[in-house]
Amino acid sequence: MKKLIVFDLDGTLAESKSAIDMEMAKVLYALLNVAKVAIISGGDWPQFEKQVLAHLLHNSKLKNLIILPTCGTKFYSYKSKTGWKKLYSEDFTDGEKRKITESLTKAVDEAGFTAKKIWGEQIEDRGSQITYSALGQEAPLTAKKEWDPGFAKRKKIQARLKELIPGFAVNLGGTTSVDITKPGIDKAYGIKKLKSVLGIQKREMLFIGDAIFPGGNDYPAKEAGVASICIKDPNETKRVVEGIIACLDVKGKYFKGL
Repeated sequence: MKKLIVFDLDGTLAESKSAIDMEMAKVLYALLNVAKVAIISGGDWPQFEKQVLAHLLHNSKLKNLIILPTCGTKFYSYKSKTGWKKLYSEDFTDGEKRKITESLTKAVDEAGFTAKKIWGEQIEDRGSQITYSALGQEAPLTAKKEWDPGFAKRKKIQARLKELIPGFAVNLGGTTSVDITKPGIDKAYGIKKLKSVLGIQKREMLFIGDAIFPGGNDYPAKEAGVASICIKDPNETKRVVEGIIACLDVKGKYFKGL
């Protein structure tokens, strides 16, 4: 039996940088009644607050929810009396940040994919991760979906970055993003942290994401040996979660309430 259901965020629980909708909030809350849930993303803590936590009921059920920003280099759990508590944060040094930022700028310039219009910052310092967003952090979803739907542009940038900064991990995320972390920091790292902190074995986990393919930022979770389900969008995630609830909700409370 699966004890822990692990989710990617953007493209899986919500559209890129958008909040989960009411239906997703409902199925997630129902899932928290029957299993532990973890969300791993390249995004930082404020992104989780805005996209997910602000839309869930804040009560004792949140003790079953674990938040892992920046691919697990940060770890948050919920305590009923004190709220959300950060267990750890593993950040870059200033020198590492400079090297990554300079290499990102060089790789993008060489690839020739400079955007004509940018919404907000392109390079974001998330402490333990540097993220490049081709159209900026505040770009509208329609523009982002059109920019690199087949990942071809970002794969070219990724390949050059691997040459410029071989000591770092470079993964593709969201719709326009490239994530750079310390060596070995990816969703497999987050899975390892979940296993060690929660004492839950990989065979007891299930991972759900939209980028479970070689080079995708969800693929390391599958490579880590966790049973994985690749979905195409948040609506498909909802149907998958309802199936999981149907298997784990032995009292049938969720579906009786529909």
